[in-house]
Amino acid sequence: MSKTPKLAAGIAAATLVISGAGIALGTAPATADTTPPSSSCVQTQHVDYNPGVSSFWITHTYDKSVDVSTAAAGTLVTYKIVVGTTSIGNPYVNRINDFPPPGFDKPVKAVVTAYHAGTGEQAVEVTPEPDFGGWMVTSTGWFVNSSYPVTAEFTYKVPASVTEGQQVLSGGIGVGGTVGVGSNQPSMGVCFTARGANPGEALLGSLDQGGFGSSQNQLSSTGSVTDTIANVIKRLMGS
Repeated sequence: MSKTPKLAAGIAAATLVISGAGIALGTAPATADTTPPSSSCVQTQHVDYNPGVSSFWITHTYDKSVDVSTAAAGTLVTYKIVVGTTSIGNPYVNRINDFPPPGFDKPVKAVVTAYHAGTGEQAVEVTPEPDFGGWMVTSTGWFVNSSYPVTAEFTYKVPASVTEGQQVLSGGIGVGGTVGVGSNQPSMGVCFTARGANPGEALLGSLDQGGFGSSQNQLSSTGSVTDTIANVIKRLMGS
């Protein structure tokens, strides 16, 4: 009995959002801003790092990227950090730090992909911890060689404080481990441009505010309103 009012309210909220957007169900295109960021707003950064005289023949590599060029407040963005080596050294990485843009809250999800003896590469969801103004994931040691880097992905919800057209720049990275792999790279910031929400994202935002949505189930810029409503109804029916 308790499902009926909640389901009706959810459908009513969806109807209001669609009506307000002036679109017909099933025919609404995504209205993401396709204007590319400026050349100074880069999505990827790469650094080759030599630990120094004691191991001058070893080169470690660091990459950081953000998975979208534009994003709206309330949607999710993922920052990927990849730590590798191009040399004979086989370091173990025990800490990876990500420094998101100012105003970002705790990651809603963090996943580490690394090589495990006997099983190969595995992706494991881990719990990030606050550290020096950013967020870190730790291990007793992720093995790295020239064939198997270690990858950490931090997913955040874009805060409501971003404004349309703003270039949202992250901080860099930090890495701890053995064989000289430990390094702070504060200049490895990556960037996306804030945009307005498309109709599907506006729908989820409206349902979120009404207690019907999920802050970890936001649309990407290509999400359709039809799919969103179907997913909302499924969630409400199953609640």
